Amino acid sequence: MQKFKIWLNAARIRTLPLSLAGVLAGTAIARWSGYQDTALFLLTLCTTLAYQVTSNFANDYGDGVKGTDNDSRIGPARVLQSGALAGPELKRGVLVAAGISGLFTLATLYRAFGGSQWGYLLVFLLLGGLAIWASIRYTVGERAYGYRGLGDLFVFLFFGLVSVQGTQFLYTREVLADAWLPALAIGLLSVGVLNLNNLRDREPDRASGKRTLVVIIGYENGRRYHYLLCTLSFLAMGFFVLLEPGSLARGLCLLPYTIIFRHLVRMAKIRRPADLDPELKKVALSTFFIGLLLYIASHNFL
Repeated sequence: MQKFKIWLNAARIRTLPLSLAGVLAGTAIARWSGYQDTALFLLTLCTTLAYQVTSNFANDYGDGVKGTDNDSRIGPARVLQSGALAGPELKRGVLVAAGISGLFTLATLYRAFGGSQWGYLLVFLLLGGLAIWASIRYTVGERAYGYRGLGDLFVFLFFGLVSVQGTQFLYTREVLADAWLPALAIGLLSVGVLNLNNLRDREPDRASGKRTLVVIIGYENGRRYHYLLCTLSFLAMGFFVLLEPGSLARGLCLLPYTIIFRHLVRMAKIRRPADLDPELKKVALSTFFIGLLLYIASHNFL
C-alpha cells in the first residue's frame, strides 16, 4: 500500500484534470456536429490520462537525475528527489506508462477508424508517437526541450490544438473551424499553468541550468506574459460563445474565467515565488471546468 501511494504521488494526481480539458472540449464540438460515441470518448480520456502520467513520471525522473529537483525547490517534493523511488525503478515506471499509453492509443484509433482507414490511422499513430515522445523528452535526455525554453510551445500544441482538434477529428473526420477558438483558449491556459510553475521555480531552475522561458525572459516579463495568456484565452472563448448567439448553455463555459481573473488580481499582489503554488491549482481546475462545461453544454439542455 505504501508503494502504491508513492506511485500515486509520482503520477501527480492534481495535474490530471488539466489534461482532460481538451478532450472534453473536442468531444463537445463533435456532439454539436451530430457525432457521439461513448466508448470512443472513454478511450480518449484514458489515453490522455496515460500520456499525462507518462509525462509526470518522466518529468520527475529527468529533473531528478539532472539535479534540478533539489532542496531549494519550492513545490512539492518529487519521488526521486526525496528518495522514495530509485532512479532505475522510476525509469521502468516511465517505460511501463509509455507502453500503456501506446496500447490506449491503438485501442482509441481502432475504435475511431477501424482497420481500413489507413491514411487516418497512420497520421494519428504518428501524432500518438509524438505525444509519447513529447511526454518523455520534456526533461529527459541531454537535449530535453523543457531545458531550452520550448516547453510552452509544446504544451500549447498538445494540450490545446492537438487535443481539441484531434479529439473532434476522431469523431467527425474533419478539421472543424468551430474547434479552433476553444483549442486556442485551452492551449493558452495550459501554457499559463506551466508558466506559473516556471515563475515559482525560476531561481532553482536558473541555478541548475534549466532554461525555461521565464528564465530566458525574466521574472517580471514572465508575469506580464501570464496576464497576456489568460486575457487572450478569455477573448478566444468569448468569440466562440458569440458565434452562437442566444446559447445560454455555451455561455456557461465563461464562468470559470471569473476565478481566473480573481487569480490575476491575486497575482498582482504576490511577491514571493512560493505563494504562486496555490495559484497553479486555480488555473488548472478552471481550465478543466471550461472543458467540462462545454461538454455539458453540448447536450443541449438549455
